[in-house]
Amino acid sequence: MSDRRERFLDRLTAHAERAPEVTALWDGAQRLSYGELAAAIDARRARLAAAGATRVGLALDNGVEWALWDLALLADSRVAVPVPAFFDDAQRRHLVARAGLDAWIGPGGKALGFGTPVPGGIATRPVASPPALHPGTTRITFTSGTSAAPKGVCLDTESMLAVAISLAEAVAPADIERHLAMLPLATLLENLGGLYLPLWLGAGVALPGAAELGWRGASGFDAEAALAAIERYRPHSLILVPQQLQALVDAAPSAPVGLRLVAVGGARVAAPLLERALAAGWPVAEGYGLSECASVVCLNRPGEAPHGVGRPLPHARVRLSADGEVEVSGATMLGYLGEPPVAGWHATGDLGRWEGDALVLEGRRREVFITAYGRNVDPQWVEGVLATRPGIAQALVHGEALAHNRALIVPAADLSDAAIDAEITAANATLPDYARVSAWRRCAPFTPHNDQLTANGRLRRAAILAAYRGWLTRPGAGDTTTDASRPPHHDHRGVTS
Repeated sequence: MSDRRERFLDRLTAHAERAPEVTALWDGAQRLSYGELAAAIDARRARLAAAGATRVGLALDNGVEWALWDLALLADSRVAVPVPAFFDDAQRRHLVARAGLDAWIGPGGKALGFGTPVPGGIATRPVASPPALHPGTTRITFTSGTSAAPKGVCLDTESMLAVAISLAEAVAPADIERHLAMLPLATLLENLGGLYLPLWLGAGVALPGAAELGWRGASGFDAEAALAAIERYRPHSLILVPQQLQALVDAAPSAPVGLRLVAVGGARVAAPLLERALAAGWPVAEGYGLSECASVVCLNRPGEAPHGVGRPLPHARVRLSADGEVEVSGATMLGYLGEPPVAGWHATGDLGRWEGDALVLEGRRREVFITAYGRNVDPQWVEGVLATRPGIAQALVHGEALAHNRALIVPAADLSDAAIDAEITAANATLPDYARVSAWRRCAPFTPHNDQLTANGRLRRAAILAAYRGWLTRPGAGDTTTDASRPPHHDHRGVTS
């Protein structure tokens, strides 16, 4: 047993002995006290052992059951593979095969080759030759889906709990006794910061399902439903992505009573949004992290003036390379699934600078963008899908810090707006909702002559973004479609920014 896992389980026992009546986990269907927690975990450990489960896909909605299965897997060092709800069928099949899953908990297993769930909720399948994992792997977290075949990040328990314990030290001044999980628990940030952290502190965790929290697919959010959930559960702390914060601040003139900490991460947070939230009484603290570094690396501390993405957490070491790239060590991945192991400093692809002891981010070196919902998207993947449509000659897709993705479109012929809409709608039908294009605009062809295309045909993204920055980056510009499953919206302005 790893040292931190032993300490974590010992903490749960200590909480049960000191305050057995205190609520540990609750949702709309059940409530468990710390005194009842160990027996509930042990019951699921027994079911996992009886099923012979070693690599387990966890595909439940947020709730007490998700937490109990996760804790049972952690206690026995079985490999947990949380399944993002927004993954489409192809991505789920990829996840199952790549990780070599032999067990599945939650709906949808039969379509993926798992048998009928045995009593207790576990479905299994035989795996003759499971893919090799990095030694020590107990968690495979698949990124938000930068492409149709997202990578699996292999983590060990030591690294994950190092982050959770480090966070507990950083947020101690907030005196958190109740946390409301607003993000899916399949999100590593919520799993560590919204489940392990409160349990380490002896706090209660409210775990309502996605619909009650206001989630409408991967890129839709009902702020009124979320505010009702906050009123119902009365949390001291929340973890939000920027688009949730934006929607909540827009919907509520003042922050809900009782909040002590609202950590915001997963994507870049616009400074005006932070200022509005603070002025309305939301106790926001921006942070920074990534799955490859076991989630959170830096955080603005409660009670301190906000500065960039805050100071590194106690477990983390952060430095800048000669060209300003942020590099991290202290709790990093074992490696990507199916790729060579890694060790030492992890190059994040983010650019930054130091202001005192706080890290300030200044952009990205890599082309992957992160939406306002915290979804990672490789634009070349989406552009490649658009390029398969006969009516589209060229496309550039952008969604950094935006609620919905936008595209610059060069038609292959003199097509009407309706015809281009139809082409984009057809392309969208093959993409998961977080990768779909919700707004588009005609533009002049990208060519070497206008310095928007290399000689070998690659887009010069920086030049194109500079030319169309006003439309591509302005929040809400031409972006009237809030559901990417609906037809895309066309901005009828000309071809200049």
